[in-house]
Amino acid sequence: MRRDTAAGVQGQAARSLPEHVAIIMDGNGRWARGRGMARHAGHRAGAKTVRKIVEYCGQRGIHALTLFAFSSENWRRPRTEVRVLMELFLSTLDRESERLHRNNVRLRFMGAREDFPRRLQQRLLEAERLTRDNSGLQLNIAASYGGRWDISSAARRLAEAVQAGALRPEEITPERLGQEVCLAELPEPDLFIRTGGERRISNFMLWQLAYTELYFTPVLWPDFTPADLDEAFSDFAGRERRFGQTSEQVEGRESGRA
Repeated sequence: MRRDTAAGVQGQAARSLPEHVAIIMDGNGRWARGRGMARHAGHRAGAKTVRKIVEYCGQRGIHALTLFAFSSENWRRPRTEVRVLMELFLSTLDRESERLHRNNVRLRFMGAREDFPRRLQQRLLEAERLTRDNSGLQLNIAASYGGRWDISSAARRLAEAVQAGALRPEEITPERLGQEVCLAELPEPDLFIRTGGERRISNFMLWQLAYTELYFTPVLWPDFTPADLDEAFSDFAGRERRFGQTSEQVEGRESGRA
């Protein structure tokens, strides 16, 4: 049963909230199909949900929110759908950038932005420049992004550094590679959410999700509400995060902080 949004996680200790939340916003097409509507209607409804969830994360004090908007594989979709998605992306940017800026949100895009039309590439850059000095919620939009692309791009940069003599092969460690992947300057996601009922991560942030808590919900993205997000937060608060340690070690670490 859903708890009331305002009271859903009331009394929860601040440290039990995730610092960084990553979401695959799945179910737009099925939402539209179930209503006898075209797929693009689902994407437009999903864009409205993005606004509500971004605003709510800001209110709850979440540090970073990463949304999977368009994957590397989505380019394989029908051309008409891709065109509609690009138009929606552009119109949403034009409409929401100023609103995000007024709300102190810092916007960042990650992915192979060179794949996008030049006009959209310019809009992405303008939105980032507008919000770059904001100190509130860090909103990351993964677009033309894939986890394998992310890791291979990081490996390529390290290989180029070795070739240039700036790095020795033995200096390539997991920690060093981790400095090259997207969002390396942020804490890795604490909580991953996928809406729409599917139970896979679909090439999203493969490196960064190594120790992330996974949460799957059947709720389709256009129907996803702050109350649903509170349910995910409550579930997260009940998890024991060991990062390879034993429960006893975790308990000892927590008691040492008290």
